[in-house]
Amino acid sequence: MNEQRKDILDMLAEGKITAVEAEQLIAALERDQPPTASSLDTRPKGRAKYLRVVVNTLENGEPGRVNVRVPLQLLRAGVRLAALIPPQALGRANVELNKSGVPFDLTQLKPEQLEALVEHLDEMTVEVDQPDAKVRVFCE
Repeated sequence: MNEQRKDILDMLAEGKITAVEAEQLIAALERDQPPTASSLDTRPKGRAKYLRVVVNTLENGEPGRVNVRVPLQLLRAGVRLAALIPPQALGRANVELNKSGVPFDLTQLKPEQLEALVEHLDEMTVEVDQPDAKVRVFCE
């Protein structure tokens, strides 16, 4: 919050101006302010709702497409549920993940880390190009 807006709200709290006057002053402040870089973005900023994974492949001359849209609430719920799983079971799951070539430690996954990952994914798109496949991972 900028200093001028804070001063207007303080005057309103002290009873020096009415709510209507405060609203008019704040509107005038917003008109005088230059547009910020974030307001110039073409995409509206909001909380991402889905993790999207798009895979386009070419296998044996045949094109293939996988388009997966996972609700982020499902991922968040999964992280919270993982906290209820006994450590021994998580250890066994980690061993199986490693055997499958997925070096991911489920015992270290925390809800805050998922939120940070989602926040960063919201700002970027991960693209992998190979001769026979194109993979895109992003939040929308």
